[in-house]
Amino acid sequence: MEPLILRPEIALDQFLPIFIESTLVLIFGVGYAAVITLSKMGYFSKKWMPVGYLFWALQTYFLYDFALLIQSNHFTMKILMVTMVAYLFIPHLYFYLITAADERYDPEDEVIQEKQS
Repeated sequence: MEPLILRPEIALDQFLPIFIESTLVLIFGVGYAAVITLSKMGYFSKKWMPVGYLFWALQTYFLYDFALLIQSNHFTMKILMVTMVAYLFIPHLYFYLITAADERYDPEDEVIQEKQS
């Protein structure tokens, strides 16, 4: 006898809100990454960074609401929220590592010796 997995069914009238909220999670996630990345790279002013954090907050809200709509269990929702907190710091960690690597391995310090024949 095969074990049955019981899961809550998603109501058909909830399809459009679920689709819209999952799309907004993606849009705000890309917006957050783009604004923070472009600000750190100098293409945008640092004044734009709060807009990136607003995108992150909206993404987190819509992800939470999306998890409620699809009736996720409490453990899954906690994992999603911990992941969102990690996503808040990942771009900063990336640019810190890039900056530290640039400072450590300055290309002007390298001496290239040519072979004389």
